[in-house]
Formats: sequence, C-alpha cells, structure tokens
Amino acid sequence: MGSTKRKNISVFDVINVIIMLFVVVVTLYPFLYLTALSMSSEKYVYEGSITFYPKGFTLGTYKVLLKDNYFWTSYRNTIIYTVLGTLISLTLTVLLAYPLSKKNLKGRGIFLGFILFTMFFGGGLIPTYLLVSRMLQMRNTIWAVIIPGAISTYNVLVTKTFFEGIPDELEEAAAIDGMNTYGILVKIVLPLSKPILATMSLFYAVGIWNNWFGPFIYLDDKKLFPVSLYLRNIIAGAQKAREVVGGDVEGFGDIEATIKSASMVVSALPIIMVYPFLQKYFVKGIMIGSLKG
Repeated sequence: MGSTKRKNISVFDVINVIIMLFVVVVTLYPFLYLTALSMSSEKYVYEGSITFYPKGFTLGTYKVLLKDNYFWTSYRNTIIYTVLGTLISLTLTVLLAYPLSKKNLKGRGIFLGFILFTMFFGGGLIPTYLLVSRMLQMRNTIWAVIIPGAISTYNVLVTKTFFEGIPDELEEAAAIDGMNTYGILVKIVLPLSKPILATMSLFYAVGIWNNWFGPFIYLDDKKLFPVSLYLRNIIAGAQKAREVVGGDVEGFGDIEATIKSASMVVSALPIIMVYPFLQKYFVKGIMIGSLKG
C-alpha cells in the first residue's frame, strides 16, 4: 500500500510542490515582515535585525495609531466607499454585460467596439479632472471617489463571457412562462452567476479599498479621506504621524517607522479576512468567465 502511494508521486508533483511553497513564502514574507516590524521595539527596527518575527515585542504603536480619531474617520470612509462603490460597480457591470451577451442584440458589435476602445485610450488626467470637478460638480463628495472608476472594461468583458455560457433554453423557458427580461436576469441568470459575481465583487472591492490617487486629486476635506490616503500621507512625509503622537511625545523619530508598518497591517487586514470566503468562487468565476464563449 505504501509502495503504491510512493509510485503515484511523480517528479512533476515534487517540483510543483516546491514551486508552490516558494510562491507562498515570497507572497507571505512582506506581510509577515511588516507585522513583525510593527510589533518590534524601535531599537531593533533601526538596527535592521527584524526578519519575520518581532523583537522586543510591543503593541505600543498600535495603541498610538488606534487612538487617532483621524485614522478611524478614514477607516469608516473607506468601508463606506468600498461597500457602496462595489454595489454600484457590480450593478452597472451586470446591466452592461448581460445585454452584450446576447448575440441577437442590434448594434452589438458597435457597442463592443466602443467598450474595447476604452481599454486602450483614455481621456487623460486633466480632462477627467475638469469633467469630475467642474462639469459634474462632484469634487469633495463621495461620488468623486466612486463614479469615475465605477466600471472596468475588463470586468465587463469577463462577465459578458460568463453570461454567454448560461444555456439559452433556461431563459426561453422562463420567457414562455411570462417572465420579462428583468425577471429572467434577477431570478434565473444571477442565481447561476454566483462565481462571477463574487469574483467581480472582490476585484472592485480591492480596487476601491486601495485607491488613493482619485481621493488625492478630488478631495480636499480630510474628513472625507479614505484610509489609503491616510497611509499615503504617512509614507510621504510622516506629517500625519506627527499629528497622531503629538509634538510633546519623546522619541517620535524612532516610532515613525513602526507607525508606517502598523498602518499598512491594519489597512490590509479587512481584505485579507474577506478573501477566504470568496476564494471558492474566485478561481471558478475567473476561469469560466475568461474561457467560455
């Protein structure tokens, strides 16, 4: 029995396991290093002796960070932007991808051509800024963060391809029973599309959560800043970190590096926690959506 199992292990399996372990180590090490850095004493941080476990273990940096009201305001803003933005983006993506998945749609090729055009050509930063801030009057509003990047062309095409793989007979049967187009979409198509919906939700949520450039150019009111912009301000000059600890705290220069690390860890945790729940849909959704049709 044991010899039979050993014979079933090929050289490819061994090499595959080694490569996958290497990928796991390379992927996890930066996060482990940041976590260790954020929990280490400043003495060891500036000695450069931190690897993947903390030295001089302390949670002082997290206590300083979590006492900052500005950090929590930014965190709350990011959650609002991510949840609302993902819902809007997913809704618009489905409403655009579903009609395009129908081969009998009049002008389908023209619409697809316009959509593909946006993958290779954009309006540019200045025209987009003028459109959002002056014509649409969305500067310093939540919509300036959500609306400009609400639809991803790539996500629309992948979702369209997934919809094309759903048997037409199901929709035809529902239509014979008197169900209209929106009823078919909501009651037939969407329940069968959980893998692609979960995948697109993850794509949009991660993009909005990590987005700092849009808020950076469209927002002036720091009460509207997302946590990514908070983190950007710390990394850029530690100006916001000085506001966190105050001017009277000794040794601010020593704690600055650990504040950066702690901010990154706390900012990344929600996405890391959500991913395992969507992982079972992720691979299936992206593979079927990319290959079918």
